[in-house]
Amino acid sequence: MNTEDLINLISEDTRRPVNLSRALALATAAGALVAGLVFFSVLGVRPDFAQAILTARFAFKFIATSALFFVAASLMESLIRPGESATARRWLLLLAPALLIAAATIEMIVTPADLWGTRLLGHNALHCLTVIPILSLAPAVFLFLVMRHGAPDHPGQAGAIAALASAGIAATLYASNCPDDSPLFVATWYPIAILIVAVAGYFAGRRFLRW
Repeated sequence: MNTEDLINLISEDTRRPVNLSRALALATAAGALVAGLVFFSVLGVRPDFAQAILTARFAFKFIATSALFFVAASLMESLIRPGESATARRWLLLLAPALLIAAATIEMIVTPADLWGTRLLGHNALHCLTVIPILSLAPAVFLFLVMRHGAPDHPGQAGAIAALASAGIAATLYASNCPDDSPLFVATWYPIAILIVAVAGYFAGRRFLRW
């Protein structure tokens, strides 16, 4: 090893380590800001937002998407530290699906069966499947850049969780534009869009978060 290589090695070993908690928080905020700028530049909230937010079905969408984001975000740091495990808290990922299933069940109870199909299909299924993955991209990129400073035992899982947090941000933004408030619609198309993001995040994690 020559002198220059030795100096470089020492400088790398003595540089200030990344504060993962702070870096993840900043990456999340930056990703949400970029996604928000894209969203408001291209789509924006629906015209009747002020009236719709007063209804339970519209407000519920934000409860479900926010639950997904906060649970996934709370798991990220432990998944990129070697030897740490979030197994005991992973059951919290079931919270958002449980809320959606409960809401959809109530919707089916109070809605005539001949309207179920119409409510489920809604008006913007393809839009939902497109917008949520696109808006997830910026938060995911910022989070992956920070997570590369970690050393996850399971890179694919870490990538999937980062993708879920990103999708939670994207779905929350999209919910403010989406005209379909039926829990049957939300419980069908939002999870499909989020699953697309999570699967992409899993394979991206296996590729870019290995150490």
